[in-house]
Amino acid sequence: MQQPNHWWGESKKLARLTGPILIAQLTQVLMSVVDTLMAGRVSSTDLAAVSVGGSIWVPSTLLILGLALALAPIISHFDGGNQRHKVANMVQQGLYAAVIGGVLCFAIIQCAPLILNAMAVEPEFRTITLDYLFYVSFGIPALVVYMVLRNYCEGLSFTVPSLVIGVIGLLVNIPVNYIFINGLYGMPKLGGAGCGLATAIVFWVMAIAMVTYVTCTKRFEQVRVFKQFHSPNWDDIFYVIRLGAPIATAMFFEVSLFAAAALVIAPLGAVVVASHQIALNISSLVYMVPLSLSMAVTLRVGFALGAGNPANAMLSYKIATIFGMTFAAINGLIMYLAGAWLAGLYTDDQTVIQLAAALMGLAAIFTLSDTFQAVAMGTLRGYKDTKAVMFITFLSYWPFGLTLGVILSRTDWLVAGLGARGMWIGFIAGLSVAAVLLAWRLRIVSRRYRLAHERQFAETAAGSSS
Repeated sequence: MQQPNHWWGESKKLARLTGPILIAQLTQVLMSVVDTLMAGRVSSTDLAAVSVGGSIWVPSTLLILGLALALAPIISHFDGGNQRHKVANMVQQGLYAAVIGGVLCFAIIQCAPLILNAMAVEPEFRTITLDYLFYVSFGIPALVVYMVLRNYCEGLSFTVPSLVIGVIGLLVNIPVNYIFINGLYGMPKLGGAGCGLATAIVFWVMAIAMVTYVTCTKRFEQVRVFKQFHSPNWDDIFYVIRLGAPIATAMFFEVSLFAAAALVIAPLGAVVVASHQIALNISSLVYMVPLSLSMAVTLRVGFALGAGNPANAMLSYKIATIFGMTFAAINGLIMYLAGAWLAGLYTDDQTVIQLAAALMGLAAIFTLSDTFQAVAMGTLRGYKDTKAVMFITFLSYWPFGLTLGVILSRTDWLVAGLGARGMWIGFIAGLSVAAVLLAWRLRIVSRRYRLAHERQFAETAAGSSS
């Protein structure tokens, strides 16, 4: 049985990691909010174009993000096992892998005209969207560098750089947006498309700041990533891809689930769509906490396994689950009791407010399931078990969750059509199934690690005695 002081010590370490990651994630969300608000001040067409451009841009970057996220557990394993001499090579191999993701991201953006043609959008709308994507694509190399180095830092349990550089990015984003949207100081007036150029510039600022930090800070003297050049090693690159591609795919399943849900309920009318979007926006902000916990527990689990301490890995999972579920319960209660007030921050339409408040009552339950599955998912990433996560999320989100949501919202097969409520019940069901399956998978994987560790310990002890 773990001692209380051990629980307390691990809790403090997890909290110290989670806090900066949370703020860094919030800065990214706020950058998107700033883009939306500032584009909306130009015209509704610019706002819509930036929103559609973002819906193409964000999914196209998931492979970069997934490959970069794969580095965190790898590096934390090295750190826990006192193998820091292997870190620099693996970071560079991860960079090569992420470059492949960047090339694919650029290729997807080049297909944007085909996507917009299929949507049959208006010429002005199409032009602004394509301009936005053209400008933002200049930030792809910087995004690759920043995300790889961010996960390098976090893999070594240094999460404060992500916080500081995220805040810098947000502070740069606001004035640069304003300059290029309005054409100030001799710059071209780009309207909503200026948000794309501003985003690219922000990525470059963040990448340069991160490179400067990891090359000049004394904290990284033992592990200078760029001190020695490491040529591409395809075994290592494919290792990163094997871990990262399932992470990216799982993220895509989640992003696409909500996109598909929006399409399903779109025919139900503007009131339903607006209410759904309000509930989804609030839930997305709340999700930053379990997401940050998920990323932090990945680091702690990876470190513990690298140090040959599988018991501490599961302790981190238990503490993260307690933290997450406590937050989810408190937040869920707030959403349930103050749903109408929260919806009133978005609109004055009482019909929308009432429906959004009802949806947030369901979102309160959704938050509990979402938190549990996020923590389990992060723990499995720490075990470097990513392929199973991909399959579980797909089966839970799409064949089960979305299908049930469509049946409940648009048909009378089980009950009278529930509209948006039916879709949220589908979300809850899908996430709950994912949480159960991920917990089951974690039990299998953790037991496997524990038995392997015990066997290795017994063999070492036998060898020493002989």
